[in-house]
Amino acid sequence: MSKKEKLLQRFLNQPKDFTFDELISLLGYFGFTSNNKGKTSGSRIEFENTELGLKYLAHKPHPEKVIKAYVIKQVKEFLTENKLV
Repeated sequence: MSKKEKLLQRFLNQPKDFTFDELISLLGYFGFTSNNKGKTSGSRIEFENTELGLKYLAHKPHPEKVIKAYVIKQVKEFLTENKLV
């Protein structure tokens, strides 16, 4: 099983300790790049896949690095709706 498959499987199991760095890696496997949207964006990070014309906006968690369960659910729905998983 490749790193991508392991990370995807871990994500789909909706763990309580999935980090923002893991989310960046996961979306990177699907061709998304991250952009902080400028100096005034705060913790908002935009993920964009120009090839597919898709964008996803997420908030970087702070001070901890673990993503909230509802965010994992939203990302999963986004990936499913766009037929990426």
